[in-house]
Amino acid sequence: MCRDIFGNPFRPVAFSPDWRTSTTVTLAAQMYESRDFSAMPILADAIQDAGCDNDDILNHCRDANQVHVRGCWVVDLVLGKE
Repeated sequence: MCRDIFGNPFRPVAFSPDWRTSTTVTLAAQMYESRDFSAMPILADAIQDAGCDNDDILNHCRDANQVHVRGCWVVDLVLGKE
C-alpha cells in the first residue's frame, strides 16, 4: 500500500500538465471522492490518450494486483495534489 501512496522514491515521475485533460481529471476526482478505484485501468487509457508514455504511471494504473487507496500517487498527480 505504501507504493500506492508514495510511488517509487528512487524513480520520481514528472507529470506533464498536458495529461490533465477533462477526462483524466473527472475520472481521478470520481475515484478520489468515492474511494472506488476500479476505474484505474480506464484512467491509464485516458492518460495515455493525453500523450503519457511513462511506464511507471501506466503500469501502476493497470496492475490488477495493486491495491489503490485515497492518496494514490497517480490520482494525486492528475488532481494536482503534489
